[in-house]
Amino acid sequence: MGCAPSIHVSQSGVIYCRDSDESTSPHQTAALSQGTAATLHGLFVKTDAADSIPSVLAYQSRPPPPGPGPRRQERREPATPAAGGRAGARRCCSSTEAETQTSHTSVKQASTTEVQIGPMRLTQDPVQVLLIFAKEDNQSDGFWWACDRAGYRCNFARTPESALECFLDKHHEIIVIDHRHSRYFDAEAICRSIRATKPSEHTVILAVVPRISADQEETSVLPLLHAGFDRRFMENSSIIACYNELIQIEHGEVRSQFKLRACNSVFTALDHCHEAIEITSEDHVIQYVNPAFERMMGYHKGELMGKELTELPKSDKNRADLLDTINTCIKKGKEWQGVYYARRKSGDSIQQHVRITPVIGQGGKIRHFVSIKKLCCTNENNKQLYKIHHDEKYAGDHSQAESHSFRCKNRRKESIDVKSITSRSSDAPSLQNRRYSSMARIHSMTIEAPITKVINIINTAQENSPVTVAEALDRVLEILRTTELYSPQLGTKDEDPHTSDLVGGLMTDGLRRLSGNEYVFSKNMNQSHSHLSVPITVNDVPPCIAQLLDNEESWDFNIFELEAVTNKRPLVYLGLKVFARFGVCEFLNCSEATLRAWFQVIEANYHSTNSYHNSTHAADVLHATAFFLRKERVKGNLDHLDEVAALIAATVHDVDHPGRTNSFLCNAGSELAVLYNDTAVLESHHTALAFQLTAKENKCNIFKNIDRNHYRTLRQAIIDMVLATEMTKHFEHVNKFVNSINKPMASEETNSNSDGSDCECAPNVKNFPENQTLIKRMMIKCADVANPCRPLELCIEWAGRISEEYFAQTDEEKRQGLPVVMPVFDRKTCSIPKSQISFIDYFITDMFDAWDAFAHLPVLMQHLAVNYKHWKTLDELKCKSLRLPAENNN
Repeated sequence: MGCAPSIHVSQSGVIYCRDSDESTSPHQTAALSQGTAATLHGLFVKTDAADSIPSVLAYQSRPPPPGPGPRRQERREPATPAAGGRAGARRCCSSTEAETQTSHTSVKQASTTEVQIGPMRLTQDPVQVLLIFAKEDNQSDGFWWACDRAGYRCNFARTPESALECFLDKHHEIIVIDHRHSRYFDAEAICRSIRATKPSEHTVILAVVPRISADQEETSVLPLLHAGFDRRFMENSSIIACYNELIQIEHGEVRSQFKLRACNSVFTALDHCHEAIEITSEDHVIQYVNPAFERMMGYHKGELMGKELTELPKSDKNRADLLDTINTCIKKGKEWQGVYYARRKSGDSIQQHVRITPVIGQGGKIRHFVSIKKLCCTNENNKQLYKIHHDEKYAGDHSQAESHSFRCKNRRKESIDVKSITSRSSDAPSLQNRRYSSMARIHSMTIEAPITKVINIINTAQENSPVTVAEALDRVLEILRTTELYSPQLGTKDEDPHTSDLVGGLMTDGLRRLSGNEYVFSKNMNQSHSHLSVPITVNDVPPCIAQLLDNEESWDFNIFELEAVTNKRPLVYLGLKVFARFGVCEFLNCSEATLRAWFQVIEANYHSTNSYHNSTHAADVLHATAFFLRKERVKGNLDHLDEVAALIAATVHDVDHPGRTNSFLCNAGSELAVLYNDTAVLESHHTALAFQLTAKENKCNIFKNIDRNHYRTLRQAIIDMVLATEMTKHFEHVNKFVNSINKPMASEETNSNSDGSDCECAPNVKNFPENQTLIKRMMIKCADVANPCRPLELCIEWAGRISEEYFAQTDEEKRQGLPVVMPVFDRKTCSIPKSQISFIDYFITDMFDAWDAFAHLPVLMQHLAVNYKHWKTLDELKCKSLRLPAENNN
């Protein structure tokens, strides 16, 4: 009985079709698609219906010769010659489906094989074989029937392209390539193309070579091995010979490759293991480390592979004979475990709990050492108490509590063991119960501060975390339990004394250096204000002052010129002009005369004897605040009340400043420091005094006509902004602004740009009062220390004034025998450029970068760059003054 055409449908929709009669010449195939398909004589048929046909290449041949071999079962129903049209197509497709199905049914008769590799039990599916022959003959038939007998799945390919496509689809374990006839295709080239693919690393490729006669010399197999073949098969069409060859390959190379593929699952487990794992050879050459080891030790695996352990730096904290003890133990084939100090790539020593296991290999000898390493954690009493409560609450079983205590003892060095506590004291049970009760009350509290919630969440997350993560979270908890969350930690004083002294003087209260001496400011430092001059009127403003004020909206406005023409009273004149521009009188419902009287009272309480903290500085901060309020994004996110509050806060933010820092006042035990408990002493004094002076006399009370609710809101905003100028909270305010304003706004701008939107401001900020508060704080902070962003000449003048004030403080501290808060500000030795560089690096740059990202201030940033370069140049030239000597002479 004749055989129907065998069909291979490639992934690209190409159908390979041939007769299985004695003749090897192909014949025409019927159209397979529902539409009209082009028919090519002999080989290829393109079809749109290719996806609906199984893409399995099944090889059909003439019936096997009679013999002891298994008779081939009839695999399909007889095929009627196709007369064209749809009927022929349906019959051809039906034949292909029946052929594919029968082939799978035949395979199922062969049971799967169980393979053991170490403790793993694996199930191996029937082997897949790919036969690559340009034309069928007795040899190809022999391998086909051998596969049929062995129960293998077999595919057939005629061309290099179809062979590679079929292999990439099926990933055959065995490939047989006809290497007898080079005129049809290059067998070695096919082998190389297959070897170039990733799946081929687990495939055995067999070359069928021609039989040699008795008088011919045996050829070398090296060219075949170099081409990528694994074995050579001498031409033999006997089914038994082919069967024996395939069976040997299956039980040898195929099964070994199957076991190697299974090892990928083991490596995947090792890569995801939370414990650090290191595998070395018997000579202690590193062969493998997992990602956990890389994280623990700080190395990349590429830096470790192939190195001997002796090449890595050792910690000097281990006892001298520890390594010898470990080697003696493991060389005997025994496991060693204990505590060992290792040195990370960074040079830090870390304490590890290590277990080293020898692995026996070829020849019964030790071939590998497997080291499993865990970090030994530090004491964490609070976490231990929480875990005790957690176990008692959810387990309720004493035995579980004991085992949990044991686990915690291993994970946390020096942690509390409840069992040992109870065994040491007769009243320990009651103590333990009280502890449980206290912890239960703490964790059942419904009123929690946000930081408490964060700590509790971290504690809970530690429960099921690996040791390395739990250790990192321990460090997080240590940081969160400190009081200075936003203050960066400085290096040693020797690294940068200017920065250390400057930051120490501005950001500490000085109490850590108290000498016991007390200092009270002399009463003459507080000027008497009982006799105030008559408030000026608008018509009283001299022309020279009016001309200067015409330029007050420019950032380059020269406040020192205004100081000179107003006899060191620039605040009243500039204030009246700025407040009028922002409609402050209209908002407060007060007269211009009241506002003028208020400005005079406030300015009179600034000390003109201070070189820096005087009314000129207040006027400068007011000018900067007004400039910021005119920026589109700032204006778009603040209300009129916010603007009025900001202008008033800028005006009063340093009123009655004594020309000394908070640290000085605290060390001196001044009346203000005692009054305000050494906390934000000056800032608290400025706000309190400002409201006292405002309410003291009706003629200068600018708040007398606004309703109570408006007043309370306005007062709170003013207080908040003035307190924000205290430098101990500097980094807190900047970081909150960046995280709550800058980052969300940047994300929103990115999204709007992708949507084609062109929105200038972020409307969502205005919907959150806390965000408006952050903007106001940042604004007055930047206005308060904007000197480095002023034009160079103004910047130099301000630098000289603040340095002189710090010099005076250092002189005063030495005279009074007080701790010197900022030793570098000694007028005989101080380098002003260094102090300015430190101030800009530590306080200014990041803050103005964030403020510029919000308010868009390119002019300020340009001035900052120019000024910083000026100070850097002076410092490089070893100049300690404000300018080069040649410039000073000019």
